Amino acid sequence: MLMSVPLTGAMAALLAGEIAPPENLVAQGIPPLPDAIAAAAQPYSDSRSAALLSWHPRRREMLVSTRFAETAQVHRLAAPGGARTQLTFFPDRVAAALYPPDPARAAEYFVFSKDTGGGEFFQIYRYDQRGNGGKVTLLTDGKSRNLMGPFSRAGDRLAYTSTRRNNKDTDLYVIDPRDPASDRRLAEVEGGGWSPLDWSPDGKRLLVSQYISVNESYLWIFDGTTGDRALLTAKAGGEPVRYEGGQFSSDGKSIYAATDKDSEFLHVVVIDIANQKHRPLMAGSHVRWDVDTFAVSRDGRTVAVVINEEGIGTLRLFDSRTGRERAAPRLPAAVAGGSVTGILWHENSRELGVQVVTARSPTDVFSLDTRTGKFDRWTESETGGLDTTSTREPELVRWKSFDGRSISGFLYLPPRRFEGRRPVVINIHGGPEGQFRPTFLGRNRTYLEELGVALLFPNVRGSTGYGKSFTKLDNALLREDSVNDIGALLDWLPTRADLDAGRVMVTGGSYGGYMTLASAFHFADKIRCALSVVGISSFISFLERTEAYRRDLRRVEYGDERDPEMRAFFQRISPLSNADKIRKPMFIVQGKNDPRVPVTEADQIVATLKKQHTPIWYLMAQDEGHGFAKKKNADFQLYATVAFMQTFLLR
Repeated sequence: MLMSVPLTGAMAALLAGEIAPPENLVAQGIPPLPDAIAAAAQPYSDSRSAALLSWHPRRREMLVSTRFAETAQVHRLAAPGGARTQLTFFPDRVAAALYPPDPARAAEYFVFSKDTGGGEFFQIYRYDQRGNGGKVTLLTDGKSRNLMGPFSRAGDRLAYTSTRRNNKDTDLYVIDPRDPASDRRLAEVEGGGWSPLDWSPDGKRLLVSQYISVNESYLWIFDGTTGDRALLTAKAGGEPVRYEGGQFSSDGKSIYAATDKDSEFLHVVVIDIANQKHRPLMAGSHVRWDVDTFAVSRDGRTVAVVINEEGIGTLRLFDSRTGRERAAPRLPAAVAGGSVTGILWHENSRELGVQVVTARSPTDVFSLDTRTGKFDRWTESETGGLDTTSTREPELVRWKSFDGRSISGFLYLPPRRFEGRRPVVINIHGGPEGQFRPTFLGRNRTYLEELGVALLFPNVRGSTGYGKSFTKLDNALLREDSVNDIGALLDWLPTRADLDAGRVMVTGGSYGGYMTLASAFHFADKIRCALSVVGISSFISFLERTEAYRRDLRRVEYGDERDPEMRAFFQRISPLSNADKIRKPMFIVQGKNDPRVPVTEADQIVATLKKQHTPIWYLMAQDEGHGFAKKKNADFQLYATVAFMQTFLLR
């Protein structure tokens, strides 16, 4: 006689033809999900992408990040198009990896960083490559937040920041990774925005960035032995200036940096260390757009620059001495028209690593021979077996906001087989110091191609990429002006014959989650439902509970909740204070270990909405932080989102 055994939740769901949530997910209010959803959505979640982490200093070989199982890990590539050899195997993703620039040391090890459970308290490790390889040694304290900086050019010192002194300030540290006992604090600093950028060629000085806000930052030069410091970019009255990135010139006498000094946009300048004078490297039409990133070749002759031309990253090469632009590189036909998302020089000063993404293909890694103009493809990331050749390019759209200002965004339309006006999902980026850029949508393609939903990604005021004045338009007491940009977008939708203004869902993550919650009570009569991912429900509790190392940085952007006037403003505009006006169905997604937007932000809005009987779904991951990084968790979030949209948006 067979013994009767109670079925586990997963087994019961399997027998019932339902999708069981992974063991670390807590699902509340979410009905059983039929496994047909997973069958249809799975291919869209199986795509992967690749990112260039580090070149080997001598060999034509690189470390890349990609995902084969649950999370992105470090892989070695020995040649373009070669096999990806996985080196790290952790349950949590690896955030960064770096070879020392000395070939002898690079033959021994590389360093990498990762956190646990999405908590962003990163630790730095050494990965040994001698013998069979694979031995991993922890280099930091295992508790504080540690962010890797650059190696000295001799490869004998790695600079990094750590909060270990007080969990608040990002002090500067130096270590020889071969000898963990060499670890020492180079300098104590005040604030959470310090980052080492580059060592001088002789290894005696360290260039360091001090971030205050998206509109204000400074460059400092520290003595690499004593920690003594000198401010390179002194504030000379007037409005704050932003400096982004920084590299020493090959002779150590100058600094290359991107700045918006005397300009609306970030552009590359050369700063004379002796007199602090700025010489523009770029001129003409290029200064009408922000510089995304730049990199100076090791021999100092060529500066590679990625320019954000209305959301598209374009690669340009400049002579470092004359500022003259060389012929613009032409991307390979397979990714023509794509956006460059990252660059990295090889030590040979000839090859440039280039990351490219398109609407039809995920981010992949290429190399450009800057002498011949030839591109080689190093990775070709899979798209889950789906044919993406017919994917439609995003359309740049514009609308007038409440004050007459033009706001723009990117609209992805579903395949043409879906006829009539299409339901719309408005997806608002986080930040707010951010910008949606045309990209490969991955899991989001499920909504386009299986549900026939249009996706619209707005860049409301406060977004970067449109000049520093535009970025300031949502600061402090202007916070709700960005929400009103969404209201204007909702009013614009009926002007499109292909969009159904009567079936709209608003969603977003982080600050975009706040915008989602705010839209849910401001525009309740114009939307069907809303989905907030790691969103801020009260600026007061958010600022009081976000991790100490970032609290003051966020106060500069949002305002200081300790100021009575600002606190009263926060109380008035926060979604938690206006929850009684949220009556349309709401889906909240949150990671328990989120250091940026604490889980309490989700818990308090969920509890309030439950009390007033607003339809509410809640998905919380106990092993995630600021968004879901593990594939199985992200997959279930996708399946639940499909069900939410089928239930509340499409009917």
